[in-house]
Amino acid sequence: MSKELEIEFKNMVTKEEFYRMMKEFNILSRDFIEQQNYYFDTPEFDIKGHHSALRIRRKNDKYELTLKQPAKDGNWETNEKMEEKAALSMIKTGLIPEGEIKTSLKMSNISVENIICFGSLTTKRVEIPYQDGLLVFDNSFYLNKEDFEIEYEVKDKKMGEQHFLRLMDRLQIPIRSTDNKIIRFYREYKKLQ
Repeated sequence: MSKELEIEFKNMVTKEEFYRMMKEFNILSRDFIEQQNYYFDTPEFDIKGHHSALRIRRKNDKYELTLKQPAKDGNWETNEKMEEKAALSMIKTGLIPEGEIKTSLKMSNISVENIICFGSLTTKRVEIPYQDGLLVFDNSFYLNKEDFEIEYEVKDKKMGEQHFLRLMDRLQIPIRSTDNKIIRFYREYKKLQ
């Protein structure tokens, strides 16, 4: 189990901008690693109502349960490793294993018995060091939709923002309002209901 502060800057980009950035950083299609996120909430979206998010991520056949909760300069991210059997069971039933994440949800008065899996989002991702952070290229697929996003994960919010804005400016990519993946997923989910 781990808990860390996540500070990141995000920008939605067009397919053309994404491929231009790949070329700029010498990234090839074969460099991408696929991961799958399964998103959970109550039918009333109680977790979302707390500006939080709950997911299981499968990457390289390993599973991790993550709860993201708001913090002053980013998000607190609590991660718990999961065995495949437990992860598949939670995806099917919504039942969260005992641990800090379940305890945190209960402390927020979220009815953990009512949690369900709403679906999954697949991301092809490349992470590269850039300045004092990690530059992330994400090509995501969910609910018949595809999008492209650049993330910049940093330890220092002020310096990270300067590096990120300079990079977007240098590459002539406009800054766009960018929701996180789970919000984009739920927006598409509601359109299909």
